Amino acid sequence: MARRPAPPSASSGASRPTTTVKPPARQPREAANRGSQERRVDVREWASGIRLSAFSVIMLSLVVLGAWVLVPTLGTFIDQRQKISALEESIQVSEDQIAALEQERERWSDPAYITTQARERLYYVKPGEVVYLIDNDLDPAALPQQQGPVSDTLEETPSDWMPQLLRTLTSAGLSDTAAVSR
Repeated sequence: MARRPAPPSASSGASRPTTTVKPPARQPREAANRGSQERRVDVREWASGIRLSAFSVIMLSLVVLGAWVLVPTLGTFIDQRQKISALEESIQVSEDQIAALEQERERWSDPAYITTQARERLYYVKPGEVVYLIDNDLDPAALPQQQGPVSDTLEETPSDWMPQLLRTLTSAGLSDTAAVSR
């Protein structure tokens, strides 16, 4: 196998003369940058060091072609995986609903549950039973008043909490009015 010749460099003697062109006189502000610009890289020398063989060109074109073919396929694959996960989640929700409905069906197959539901929802009674439905038996004046709006200020009461608790318990136990449940 033959070795490729090394690209010419600045240290390889006088194989190739390099010329540096001094920039034209510039403004004083750019005079400070002139020291960094004097070291210029000869692009032609660098580019001549790159050697591409036919194999390298073919491999590079195959990589570009492979990327051109695989990128849309990869996007489609990701979209399909997202749809699959959404459908699996939908299936799980449906299975949970099915399990809840089967449990409800098992409850309705129990005669005690059916009897309880008929009594509560439809007010059915067994023969011989007497049911009394009481609707609004209290005078509206006897019902407790609605609570007013709550204030934003904090007020501290100087009373001891124990006697107040006992008063509240005894007044609740001896009360003649019923509280409205909501």
